[in-house]
Amino acid sequence: MTDPTAPDGPTASGVSRAFPAVIATLMAVHACMAVTRVTASLWVLDGGYGEWIVGVLQSLFAVAPVGLSLWAGRLADRHGFHRPVGVGVLMGFIGALLALLGQRLHALPLIALSCLLCGGAVAVAAVAIQREAGLMAADPSQLKRVFSWVALGPAVSNAVAPVVAGLLMDHAGYGWSFALAVLLPLLAWHLALRVPRHTPAPARTASGKPRPAWDLLRDPALRHLLIINVAMSACWDAHSFVVPVIGHAKGLSASGIGLVLGSFAAAATLVRLAIVRWAHHLDEMKALRSAITMAMGILVIYAWLPGTAGLMVGSAILGTALGSVQPMVLAKLHQVTPPDRHGQALGLRGLASNGATVAMPMGFGMLATASVPFAPLWLMASILIGAQWSARKVMRLPLR
Repeated sequence: MTDPTAPDGPTASGVSRAFPAVIATLMAVHACMAVTRVTASLWVLDGGYGEWIVGVLQSLFAVAPVGLSLWAGRLADRHGFHRPVGVGVLMGFIGALLALLGQRLHALPLIALSCLLCGGAVAVAAVAIQREAGLMAADPSQLKRVFSWVALGPAVSNAVAPVVAGLLMDHAGYGWSFALAVLLPLLAWHLALRVPRHTPAPARTASGKPRPAWDLLRDPALRHLLIINVAMSACWDAHSFVVPVIGHAKGLSASGIGLVLGSFAAAATLVRLAIVRWAHHLDEMKALRSAITMAMGILVIYAWLPGTAGLMVGSAILGTALGSVQPMVLAKLHQVTPPDRHGQALGLRGLASNGATVAMPMGFGMLATASVPFAPLWLMASILIGAQWSARKVMRLPLR
């Protein structure tokens, strides 16, 4: 872990001043993507293009991070906070501007390119923001608090941005909603400028060349943390996929299905707030093992939970388990990774997580079609056995 008073990191006295700006920058960049995503989807449906086009656009938001995560990590390790955030802000601004232009010209290719750029903007900026936030923590307890706030940022923007975009679309039109997306990257850069500048020392081998990110996979602790992260992220995707299917099979209304999904999101947000409050009482790996066990139990019995109320309770328990994962994984990752390579480690994590997000939904669909609708949940419960084994391995490994 870095020394907050070291020359290549932010000073301890700057933490309280700069940290809100770091989180607000993340929220603004993420809100640009969220506004573009919901506005583009509804514009496509209103234009009669069909639901499959919406699916293609949604996938483009996740495809870009797969290709950019490792590069973003190297950029953050080499240049610190402002340059990668600036690249992300520029990508988001151009992407939102293309969406506005595409809406005016009724040009679907411009909308598709906008989705690709806005998804990539979050990938590039988020790695640098997570790295910077980790540098601001002086001990493991602070790491958990810091990354709980980092996880809360996108959750809040996901909740607020679509509502604001919906109001603008209903009362002013699609153009005004896309215009809001254009303004958000500018707000993000204004906030980023409030963060003190510092240039990290480059990570190099004895030969003087930068070390590749894949070299980090030789560290067993990092490998096992990535396995845990991917498995729990896939559980999140499985729940999002299965709830509408099971809800429809049980005869739930659309609002009932919405309540089930909402209870999951609310629980994931509340558990992150709880981590902020009680971080000093939590051990990262014990918390992760508890979350894995809790998720396994709910995934096995989820299909038999009775009615809307039963599914809401099950979703809330699962949301509590999965919502606690990101702060714990990020905190532990910063402890097991060399300080000058945090960006690369975060890039590897982004690549693994987004790769699963692109691939898993298609696999879940084929599995549910070939067997039973809730089979993806049973599959994830069995995969979590491997995640539990990885968590035990990490607990036995010494910290750097």
